[in-house]
Amino acid sequence: MKSSKPADAIIDNLLSLQADSLALVAVYDEDDMLRYANGSFRVAYHLAPGEELSWGDIMRRNYHAGVGTVLKTTDFEEWLRSTQSRRGKTAFRSFETDLNDGRWLWMTETVQSNGWMLCIASDITPLRADDRWLRQDRDLALRASQTDELTGIANRRFIMARLEALVSKPAPDGVDIGCIAVLDIDYFKSINDRYGHQFGDVVLLDFARHGHSFVRRLDCFGRIGGEEFMFILPDTNLENGIAILERVFAKIRTSRPLPAYPEFSYTCSAGMTALKPGDSAQEAFARADKGLYRAKLEGRDRIVAN
Repeated sequence: MKSSKPADAIIDNLLSLQADSLALVAVYDEDDMLRYANGSFRVAYHLAPGEELSWGDIMRRNYHAGVGTVLKTTDFEEWLRSTQSRRGKTAFRSFETDLNDGRWLWMTETVQSNGWMLCIASDITPLRADDRWLRQDRDLALRASQTDELTGIANRRFIMARLEALVSKPAPDGVDIGCIAVLDIDYFKSINDRYGHQFGDVVLLDFARHGHSFVRRLDCFGRIGGEEFMFILPDTNLENGIAILERVFAKIRTSRPLPAYPEFSYTCSAGMTALKPGDSAQEAFARADKGLYRAKLEGRDRIVAN
């Protein structure tokens, strides 16, 4: 039997190389909490040795301190929702980003099926600046094509592409593929008619903000049109999916998004379905949409599984 020492030595040397590398290396868990970062990463994002924060908290702290990633926004929380609606939803992505210290990075994100993410960034500052800006303009155009303009979360194109990817993914026997839900704000036309479209937009933003707060790393939440939204919950059975939606509903019922009308409240309805082997995206969506229609007929402010 061979000794395990050579394998241990390889692991030790790998960890040592990562720790001392000029490349930025970090690992996030399924809840987007930082679990490992080498020295280069910690210097770039102003993290103390051993400090573990969520990715959102790292970006928030750096934004307000004017360090770390350059963020060209006047509304950080809207930027965060928009970015998190796409972050970690695909197995691999690469993009360029610049830092406030003048460096330009090439960043890659690799996501495992359990939601853990490996981030590696290399300094590409010496590359021609005009080429970098051209590629960044391309990335910004791609981001805009995947984002709902009003709410900042994923748009119909992005979320339907995620649904297509999920139903086409092979799943072992006995393993839940996942479930989806189509949600609709109740009496939204009446809200617009009574309070005006400007306040209607405030309600849409409020719903998007609360819905997004329940999204896990591998989940996806987006606006598919008008007052209609969709949740995609991979590796989640129907019972657990309903429990997640119930928490969303409870949050919405207590929300008071119109300061000028403190008595105003609203509710939503949802249709939910479990994804089945052989499903197409259209078939799964049609079942969830049928459940939503039944929820409306049965009195609204409820979830109907179909």
